[in-house]
Amino acid sequence: MDPAPQSHPILSFVLSRIPMLSKPRPDAAGDFDIEKPRVHTPSLQSFSLGEFELVQRMPGLRHPSVLHAMSRAVADVSAARSALQELGPRPNHELVDSSRALIAATTAAGDGAQRIIEADLEACRAVVELEETHDAYEALLHEAEERLEKVYRTAMEGRDLEEAEGKDGADAGDAAVQEEVVAVLKQAQEGTVENVRLVDRKLRHLPEAFGRIQGLRVLDVSHNQLQVIPDSIGALEHLEELRLASNELVSLPDTVGLLSNLKILDVSTNKLRTLPDSISKCRSLIELNASYNGLTYLPTNIGYELVNLQRLWVHMNKLRSFPSSICEMQSLYLLDAHFNELCGLPSAIGKLSSLEILNVSSNFSDMKELPFSFGDLLNLRELDLSNNQIHALPDSFGRLDKLEKLNLEQNPLAIPPAEIVNEGIDAVKEYMTNKWLDVLLEEEQKSMAAAAAESPQASTPKAWLARSVSWVSDVSGSLVGYVGGGQNKSEKDAMLDQQY
Repeated sequence: MDPAPQSHPILSFVLSRIPMLSKPRPDAAGDFDIEKPRVHTPSLQSFSLGEFELVQRMPGLRHPSVLHAMSRAVADVSAARSALQELGPRPNHELVDSSRALIAATTAAGDGAQRIIEADLEACRAVVELEETHDAYEALLHEAEERLEKVYRTAMEGRDLEEAEGKDGADAGDAAVQEEVVAVLKQAQEGTVENVRLVDRKLRHLPEAFGRIQGLRVLDVSHNQLQVIPDSIGALEHLEELRLASNELVSLPDTVGLLSNLKILDVSTNKLRTLPDSISKCRSLIELNASYNGLTYLPTNIGYELVNLQRLWVHMNKLRSFPSSICEMQSLYLLDAHFNELCGLPSAIGKLSSLEILNVSSNFSDMKELPFSFGDLLNLRELDLSNNQIHALPDSFGRLDKLEKLNLEQNPLAIPPAEIVNEGIDAVKEYMTNKWLDVLLEEEQKSMAAAAAESPQASTPKAWLARSVSWVSDVSGSLVGYVGGGQNKSEKDAMLDQQY
């Protein structure tokens, strides 16, 4: 398949005059340089009727420097053209349609389908893949035609052609990228490909054919210029790691939910406004990085099904709240949501029993308080609450015995007071532990008073002692060193020991 002169006149003209594409014969001296092919100035007699009209309209094409600049700008087209020549001619539409119909019927019918010879099915898949490869090449030709017009305008405006090529530096380097892509697809046809890493290649298009690399386990196309991920990605049933960071994605295909074995998904630094609801179906997911996007919310059911998720990065977004389902992520170890617009945390946040690292800093005027269940995060080791508008830590905060790192800067805290905060984490923990003890003592007193009102026997010394023993047993698990005779007991501790 060659570019049609009717739809790609400039491209056809340039390709027909690049010596390396017309299989030049080395001269006797053997001085042909494939990197810098000699560009001849064509005579009017060498032009066809269409080319003659093109040159009349664009006389600058006669200049060798312009033609040379253009030939460099279509290096990727030449590489793709060579690959297509190996693949063969484009299949007719009838054959493509019938092949797609057969594949779809076989997939829909499943085990109940009439047994089809596997060789026939593979032939149908090859036909569809060839058609999609030709489609991708056609899109590449349109891009190249537009690029050549830009190069020509630059030359005619008297601007430096090298500067123009610098602006389109990615275009000059697309040849190598295209060769890599073609090589990957060809290797996949010949055998098993488990890892594909095309990082920082200025890749603008990911062919649908990537969805048919059945053995693929790792796909890393980070730091490119991708705007769309093909729906065919959902067919990669063995994929475990998908890295799409630092592209220009505005959405993800719904088919991402079909990646049942996916463990790592990185879509950070894109232009995403939402995540597809289907992402909740990726039940094997362990790490999800959606930071540096424009997310305003997370899928409603994300926590009910991502029960194996251990690390969630959603910082630098525009989240106003978390869905309540996030509290069901029993395996969650790390949650980073700094620099958002969070108004608070779900009331059941304490159910995240495995959470050890939490960062909800820099939600500024929006984050004003923490729920009472916050004290149930008994495994929490690192906590960053800085740059918010929190006035008081919840009374239950005193239960966080394992807390090792705490940042409370830039908050108008009254509980604990500033002088306590300035003394460091140990002072904060001691203050909040004593406050928690006050709460427990008050609750117990209320409970005993209520019991005494209901039954006179409940207020006898024996009944009181039994309740006290039960109460101390329950509290001892959450107060460090209390029953065990820890050092530096407060006067309140001594009083309770005396009563006991």
